[in-house]
Amino acid sequence: MDTEARPIRNRALTALLLPFVAAVLVWSVWLLDVGFDWHLGRYGLLPRTPSGLVGILTAPLLHADLDHLFNNTVAMLMLGWCLMYFYPRIAGRVFVASWLVSGIGVWFMGRANYHIGASGVIYGIAAFLFVSGLLRKQRTLMALSMLVVFLYGGLIWGVFPIVERLSWESHLWGGLAGVAMAFLHRSIPPAVSDPKPSFADEEDSDEDERTGDEQQLDGGIPEERLAAPGDRPWNVNTTWDPGR
Repeated sequence: MDTEARPIRNRALTALLLPFVAAVLVWSVWLLDVGFDWHLGRYGLLPRTPSGLVGILTAPLLHADLDHLFNNTVAMLMLGWCLMYFYPRIAGRVFVASWLVSGIGVWFMGRANYHIGASGVIYGIAAFLFVSGLLRKQRTLMALSMLVVFLYGGLIWGVFPIVERLSWESHLWGGLAGVAMAFLHRSIPPAVSDPKPSFADEEDSDEDERTGDEQQLDGGIPEERLAAPGDRPWNVNTTWDPGR
């Protein structure tokens, strides 16, 4: 039992590695920015400006304050682990597409303010996990979709221009990237499959019935019916033929 569980534990730990590295990276950037007063926010994404193009790459690494950073870190670890554990073959493509599409979309269509934060990437991963689970119609993956809705269903409001200081544009484009990746890669199998139904109890019951019948045949039939006429008393046929 322990031998079978060990590969699953190892894969679960391995799936956490890259999300953990990403979390360490964004925390390191924030601590350096605060500690040395570098004002890295100026490297955020400023739409439709040549200088803002660098923000497509740097904006997800920058955060406004501790609350902003903490909330994105928790989502990054949880959703990133789910992506790496259930879809390791396409996790990298989903991550890169969410990063780049959200950034490029904001650069073309965003408001003329600096946009920072990893929320676009998080929305992309969440959207991919949800839609991919529904498209594949596997019980395990559909349960994962429902878990994403339960934990992060409120993210849907982030794609609307409700809160002024919220970059709903990056949320929207990240979510669209996740949905597109779910459709494009729906034929690539995940790393898990639904457990096969077990009929062990029924098989055991059938086996018990067969055993009982055999015992009745061997021990419950009189000797004179088992022995063929004319056979010697010590030469008894132990196979009962009802037609004889």
